[in-house]
Amino acid sequence: MVQAGLGDVKVVEFAGAVAVMAVAGAVGAYVLFGGILPPLVAAGFAAAYPVSAYRARRRTRMAAAAEAWPRLLEELRLRTGSLGRSIPQALFEVGRRAPAEWRPVFAAAEREWLLTTDFPRTIRLLKDGLADPTVDAVCETLVVAHEIGGSDLDSKLADLVEERTLDLQGRKDAASRQAGVRFARRFVLLVPLGMAVAGLTIGTGRSAYETAGGQLAVAVGLLAVMACWAWSGRLMRLPEEPRVFR
Repeated sequence: MVQAGLGDVKVVEFAGAVAVMAVAGAVGAYVLFGGILPPLVAAGFAAAYPVSAYRARRRTRMAAAAEAWPRLLEELRLRTGSLGRSIPQALFEVGRRAPAEWRPVFAAAEREWLLTTDFPRTIRLLKDGLADPTVDAVCETLVVAHEIGGSDLDSKLADLVEERTLDLQGRKDAASRQAGVRFARRFVLLVPLGMAVAGLTIGTGRSAYETAGGQLAVAVGLLAVMACWAWSGRLMRLPEEPRVFR
């Protein structure tokens, strides 16, 4: 939830959104098909929408983080190297130029540092607030360099910049190749819905949906749509980088 920018959303609130969507799906299916079975299946399908929206929001924010980090790491190299800043000072200066949604987390970490001068504790606060794999790697590198010193911080950061840049480019290439497939995937929802609405105007219309055979056919059709949607989403899912030193 933190990675999706929804860290303040309570579990009860999220469950409430799921329940509202389930009711809306059941009502919509009842209006179209009547009966009991199709509304129940549609309620389960609609209840998955908040989860899907959360995942999409999380993917968007993680992609934005991946795009921002190479620039931030280069700036961190410059400040710890050429400008001679201390590691904490350089980190917080970079944080002021980070994406807007990250700045409150960097500001909270800076306040912690000013109050305690405990860098590992400050870093833990930053890692918990951003919940990003790159943050884990960068922060642990900075903690080690801050505590034991050494002259190889610049080379470590350079390696991170190169690795992040290659990963970002690979993900962009994969996303561009999937653009047409993602567009076509939406028809998995739109075409069956259009056919169901058109069925109301053909023959006996809604009364045909309310028969035992019609109820079973609609339920099977909805389950098939759900299965195709979930299966195609799993096929297109890019691998996620695991977090480290949590």
